[in-house]
Amino acid sequence: MSGLHLRHWPGDPDRPALALHCMMGSGSGWGAIARGLDGLVDLRGFDMPGHGRSDDWAPAPDGPDYHTAVTRLAAAMIGRPLDLIGHSFGATVALRIAVAAPEAVRSLTLIEPVLFAARPDPAQDALDVQLAERLAAGQDEQATAGFLAVWGAQPLSRMPPEAQALMTRQIRLIAATHDALRHDSARILRDGGLESIAAPVMLIQGADSPPVIAGIAEALADRLPDVGRATVPGAGHMAPLTHPAQVAGLIAVNLERA
Repeated sequence: MSGLHLRHWPGDPDRPALALHCMMGSGSGWGAIARGLDGLVDLRGFDMPGHGRSDDWAPAPDGPDYHTAVTRLAAAMIGRPLDLIGHSFGATVALRIAVAAPEAVRSLTLIEPVLFAARPDPAQDALDVQLAERLAAGQDEQATAGFLAVWGAQPLSRMPPEAQALMTRQIRLIAATHDALRHDSARILRDGGLESIAAPVMLIQGADSPPVIAGIAEALADRLPDVGRATVPGAGHMAPLTHPAQVAGLIAVNLERA
């Protein structure tokens, strides 16, 4: 894809790493994490289509879905085994890469992965229905406010007007991820897939995150061969932004394990 904005935080040239951000975020969100890692890795990232400084997402009628497109962009940046880090949607992309090419991953850090198919949850089902109904009715701003009330760092109404407009434009990208996250259209959870990941995995969650996150982490941990779990006190879903020092410290622990 042309118009993809790349990010780079220089560090140890012998320790490449790739970080994948959440929906409605951007690669810039890893800046504080990179500073906390203090050169342990040579960290790269990018703004996903429709986010940050990258071009808008313009799917072709016969082209890949959004999750597949982002996965292909990320995979194209991997030239040798590296440390892979992902948050929320980005964590599901990281996990998809690790399942498809476990030999390419030196360590895997998954922060709040939203692979809802791993642990179906009635509360999340209700939120999905509410989002779909509001979007079908053209109530994009209400849909955005409802989404951020659960998954955001602050309410939509407290954001600057420019940020409110951007988030509202992005809300339909959230709907575009439904099949991948809710129905596992990418088959991340296929038999033997998670079990094939030999690299050390760290699952990080916020103590105040929606309960479905703990269920997902438990379901994934039950199948991963080498896994650790950590909880960030006082943090919610957006822990990398609200608690970067603690998250960076936990990432460093996993880097040391590899």
